[in-house]
Amino acid sequence: MKKKISVEELLAKAKKPAEEAMKLHPFYRGKIQITPKCAIRSMDDFSIWYTPGVAEPCNDIAKNPEKVFEHTNKGNYVAVVSDGTRVLGLGDIGPLAGLPVMEGKALLFKYLGGVDAFPIMIDTKDADEFIQAVKWIAPTFGGINLEDISSPKCFYILDKLRQEMEIPVWHDDQQGTAAITLAGIINGLKVVGKKLNESLFTIIGVGAANTCLIRTLIKAGVPPANIIAVDSKGILYPGRQDMPQLKEKNPYKYEIAMKTNGEERFGSVADALKNADVAIAASKPGPGTIKKEWVANMNNNAIMFAEANPVPEIWPWEAKEAGVRIFGTGRSDFPNQVNNSLGFPGIFRGTLDVRAKTITDEMHIAAAYAIAEVAEQKGLHEDYIVPTMDDWEVFPHEATAVAMKAMEQGMARIKLSRQEIYENAEAIIKKSREQTKALMKYGFIKTP
Repeated sequence: MKKKISVEELLAKAKKPAEEAMKLHPFYRGKIQITPKCAIRSMDDFSIWYTPGVAEPCNDIAKNPEKVFEHTNKGNYVAVVSDGTRVLGLGDIGPLAGLPVMEGKALLFKYLGGVDAFPIMIDTKDADEFIQAVKWIAPTFGGINLEDISSPKCFYILDKLRQEMEIPVWHDDQQGTAAITLAGIINGLKVVGKKLNESLFTIIGVGAANTCLIRTLIKAGVPPANIIAVDSKGILYPGRQDMPQLKEKNPYKYEIAMKTNGEERFGSVADALKNADVAIAASKPGPGTIKKEWVANMNNNAIMFAEANPVPEIWPWEAKEAGVRIFGTGRSDFPNQVNNSLGFPGIFRGTLDVRAKTITDEMHIAAAYAIAEVAEQKGLHEDYIVPTMDDWEVFPHEATAVAMKAMEQGMARIKLSRQEIYENAEAIIKKSREQTKALMKYGFIKTP
């Protein structure tokens, strides 16, 4: 990046969306609504859509529960469920204050993936109560998107629900971030001419996102020994003094400490970055969380993603000056944005279209490779290794990859051809966008 942007300029720019949000949220009083899907030719039609006619579909479902997907919209309903304990960069602000975020997530689901998503805020901080609440509402939905739940509770909730439910359960802060990050890594390594299974990875921050990323990298072919994870107390390794406490309070982090770090390194972030080929940070916002002099000790042709918001752990120009060749952030105003919105709408589209019972790690890895393929087809370079939200074709492309993997793994309730999956996803997504444009054109959605 040629021009250096001051902290003051960036913060001033970052405030503009917030200022607009405070005007437009009360203007619209929310971001989503329910509109009819069926034709209403006259009032007589309500005898079909409601009583007495509706009794026949009810009886049909009672005899054969799978018919619910034919008689209702269950197969396109997703619940966006949160307790508000880890909202964006705001922390534990509670279920009421978290509702605008979940509405925004539902909007992205609809516009980018054609998925009818509903924000569901759960007023409990108890993990088992949360799990029970999700299980109680599950009959309505074809999938569950967990969102903004504090760590390590979020791992337990996801694992338990995946084990006990036969609809897909997904935690976007974990799997979504892992999918798009893996896509960037895949293409970044292509640009610099390195291999996934031969590169040394430094993972900075071991919260929800990076815990799942580590698991994803290993399943994608990275040897555990080639991963060095570092949290706020330093590098994870079996001999660290707090291992007994971690084993009891955060078994997920404990497992990472026990199976990664083949060199048995110890020390700080600076020590973890030495000779690394790829560094992924999802930790404390910067600048200065990661020092330029630490980055200078990475390997040649290094790749770094600094994903903290609103300010990355290190500025892009500092990382480039230190020798990093490919740099990405979570921000849209820098190149190579690691953006979850590229993942979950297409991933759920493909999952729902084959009525998958779960979203496996292999399915979101398939999505990562599909995301990477779209960028590669457009032409990779150092400042373009992942698509942007304007590259709308990424969504049907990854939906197809996810659906195909679900069928391959025996997770799909129905089987379709690759062409059928792609054409169906493309049509649904196009329809959703065109509906929004039509509502705006005719004034049903007012222009502010």
